[in-house]
Amino acid sequence: SSDLTMSTIPEKSYGVWNQTIVNDHLDGVVEQVIQQGYAVLDAGYTAEQISSIQHEFSRVHEYYVSKYGFDQLKAGNEHNTIRGMLTHNSSLMLDLAMNDHLLTVLKRLIPGKFILNQQNGIINPPQEEYNQGSWHRDIPYQHFVSSRPLAINALYCVDEFTLANGATFVLPATHLKEPFPSKQYIARHAVQAEAKAGSFIVLDCMIYHSGGYNSTNKSRRAVNHVYNIPFFKQQINIPNSMPRNMDLSDTARELLGYTFTEPTSVDEYLQSRINKH
Repeated sequence: SSDLTMSTIPEKSYGVWNQTIVNDHLDGVVEQVIQQGYAVLDAGYTAEQISSIQHEFSRVHEYYVSKYGFDQLKAGNEHNTIRGMLTHNSSLMLDLAMNDHLLTVLKRLIPGKFILNQQNGIINPPQEEYNQGSWHRDIPYQHFVSSRPLAINALYCVDEFTLANGATFVLPATHLKEPFPSKQYIARHAVQAEAKAGSFIVLDCMIYHSGGYNSTNKSRRAVNHVYNIPFFKQQINIPNSMPRNMDLSDTARELLGYTFTEPTSVDEYLQSRINKH
């Protein structure tokens, strides 16, 4: 019988004068996001920290449903989403949005300034369809590509992402091409990104991806973050939604968009220019 295993990958090359250099594992994540449009990043949390985030997700979810009402949320097909998790008096969710490993990767992917556009809890319910189970880009309805990322999605895995519970499907490298691929291409090239609880699935926001079908008997939970250059408006105005009593560092205020809100008048704009000098 023939040996179907792959031969040794060549290490030598010729005619190459420009090669990406990877100095650490975070550089490896950055390279994969640039080339393939996605990568899995270990958030660096201990088992105790992972458990704390799981409990905080449940607490914020319970508060959110009690505040807005399950029936009203379901009427708007919002019952499997928690909008603006860090705005619901959750310092732990703010810390999650400012994870050191993630911010290091983001700074290498988006040179210059970037802000948090949104932080939403996502629940993939067991054995039923849900609103993230369709192919989409996280800058939807757009058919363009850019030479470098304009926005990055960081999907934190509250629970383990497996093939059985609907781990996110991705279409590798589709962030590099404008059109949505054919059904035949999708069938051949779609892959599922399995990841342990405590990981981020990092995506270029222009890659096509979809939640999978959860065939288990337990919900799969995640916290979706979108970070972008400050030219995009936030999904929900975060500075106006944060608790007034929450003490925020200058770094947090910049990340949350406090320094990038648009002036409401010419007077306010001119005053902001004066304050810079």
